[in-house]
Amino acid sequence: MKINRIRKVVIVIALLVFSCNKNNNKETISNPTLEESNITAKNILGNPDYLAMSYGGYRSKTRDVQPTLNELKEDMKILNAMGIKLIRTYNVHLDQAANVLEAIDQLKKEDSNFKMYVMLGIWIDCKNAFDWENGGPVHSEESKRNPIEVKTAIALANKYPDIVKILAVGNEAMVHWAASYYVEPRIILKWVNHLQDLKVTGKLPKELWITSSDDYVSWGGGDSNYHTKDLKQLVRAVDFISMHTYPYHNTHYNPQFWKVPGNEKNLSDKEKIDAAMIRAIDFAKKQYDSVSRYVKSIGLKKPIHIGETGWATVSNGHYGVKGSRATDEYKQNSYYNKIRKWTKANNITCFYFEAFDEQWKDAKNTEGSENHFGLINLQGEAKYALWDSVDKGVFKNLTRNGRPITKTYNGNYNALFNSVLVPNTEYSR
Repeated sequence: MKINRIRKVVIVIALLVFSCNKNNNKETISNPTLEESNITAKNILGNPDYLAMSYGGYRSKTRDVQPTLNELKEDMKILNAMGIKLIRTYNVHLDQAANVLEAIDQLKKEDSNFKMYVMLGIWIDCKNAFDWENGGPVHSEESKRNPIEVKTAIALANKYPDIVKILAVGNEAMVHWAASYYVEPRIILKWVNHLQDLKVTGKLPKELWITSSDDYVSWGGGDSNYHTKDLKQLVRAVDFISMHTYPYHNTHYNPQFWKVPGNEKNLSDKEKIDAAMIRAIDFAKKQYDSVSRYVKSIGLKKPIHIGETGWATVSNGHYGVKGSRATDEYKQNSYYNKIRKWTKANNITCFYFEAFDEQWKDAKNTEGSENHFGLINLQGEAKYALWDSVDKGVFKNLTRNGRPITKTYNGNYNALFNSVLVPNTEYSR
């Protein structure tokens, strides 16, 4: 009997070792018993094997010029090579969203190993959004466009259930500084509840997750004015919280953490910059923690992930030479690596903003920071954060707009670092 028990133990151990070895060979699916068609947001979010990225992909100075299907497929291949498995889009009222899904679908058919999932954005705004000539925005009422946007997203989620795993109702649609279009939380809540009801009735996939992607203060992490009954109900209604945090912008709007403290004045310039970037990532962590504390304070439990964060590389405004001096590729590289390290270690999905530079955001100002959050610029050059990927051949045989992916500054670190400035201690907005 004892020998038989020993044999059984040996067999069990052998099976476990074999199982572990099989698991280690799976690069993207954490549970090898799941078929790809059964992969859900619950499997993806918080899983470090599924790196996330915000994606626009517009090349021109206007979104009237939509990326072609081939351009979108080109971008998806680049993102896939970077290890990105989950992307976030922002609206469905332009052709880009539907075309991104079609591009991914075609790539999956062309290559059975290609995998890319989507958090599909639903743009929500208020009545008279951006219209200051006819009475201005009415934040207590919603745009007539919103129901059409929601209906379109529902159709796309049902058409591509193997790709669309999350619907995000609104982008920074509740935060008060979005004065041109923000809505009251009850409007977001209305649509979140509508989508959740469709899951129950089988009119949407039941495993589809619903959220809203908004600034950390909109999720209760800041001003108590946001702590409303509607927000509490919204936290309860969503499947997870998608919060935004931007230490970069706060180098101007809330610069106390950014300035070089007195005890660092004798450090070298590089040491001062490196210390500032540690304070920047700590700033992001504090905003994340503030949302977590709020959710706990109202007696609820929800997964919290980062729907957006990033660092620009060019600015002639608030963040440039005459401003906080936060902007360059060296600092972007530092922030990117730090935010990835922290979020991976804590099973937090981070939709890093963003993959590629887009020039429509500040079309009249070429050097406006909003045009330069990408990790790859419009010339197909990988910024410093991706130089190692170029060296490792990650982008071999891949192109963007017909150009191979090369390095900014021709890969010359000294030339790059000559453009880097120490945080502006004397700066005040």
